[in-house]
Amino acid sequence: MGNCFVGLAKSCKFAENLQNEVKGMKYITLPTSEVRRLSFYLAMEEYVARHLDEPDCFFLWQVSPSVIFGRNQVLENEVNVDYCRAHGIRLYRRKSGGGCVYADMDNLMWSFITSEENVNFAFNRFINMVLLVLRKMGIEATGTSHNDVMIGDRKVCGTACYHLEGRSIVHSTMLYDTNMEHMLHAITPSREKLQKKGISSVRQRITLLKDYTSLPLDDVKTLIRETLCQGSRMLTPAEVAAIETLEKTYLKEEFIKILQ
Repeated sequence: MGNCFVGLAKSCKFAENLQNEVKGMKYITLPTSEVRRLSFYLAMEEYVARHLDEPDCFFLWQVSPSVIFGRNQVLENEVNVDYCRAHGIRLYRRKSGGGCVYADMDNLMWSFITSEENVNFAFNRFINMVLLVLRKMGIEATGTSHNDVMIGDRKVCGTACYHLEGRSIVHSTMLYDTNMEHMLHAITPSREKLQKKGISSVRQRITLLKDYTSLPLDDVKTLIRETLCQGSRMLTPAEVAAIETLEKTYLKEEFIKILQ
């Protein structure tokens, strides 16, 4: 019984510390609700980091079927381009490092923009934010040294980060659900990469949040926002137009194929 009380106290202290850490974080909203290209949300992160005078900002987003790959990856080595073209899956490069990710409307994308310049500290804060939300849902999860979030021995959330002057941008894909056929065929990690992780397939490595909660995705989104944010900041039409201009740099073929 004594150990139970100690565990409960530690759990409460963890939640209290995290709530203090995200205190005052603003949720960034758009004036319209249409689903945009994945490149728009990458540009939105960058715009918020460069132009909004808020220490901590956060927003959630969803996209139609897309593949996003890291700054240092070669497109053809990571993506089944023919499959993606045949199934209308768009391809995008991000400015952060890390691996290749398939995303669709059943995934939940997280963006955290902070004035914390130390990337490791920014990663740590973000991972703890994810763990706090999952704990509120009654799900025990852990973070890894590779900045993944695991339920048991399976990955439910991966993260990546990059640094701008005075700011860090951390973004993440949470697997609530997904089109598993697209995920398995659109992304083509090498056999060597899978063996390093001690697995034989992508499916063996991941898990879906929906299998651990009865909450529908919209309720999960509400819980995340209410847990992490206090107040909101709506972008103006002029700011959205500036983001759309910045988005064009993410759509240039020379950026998408930068390492080829």
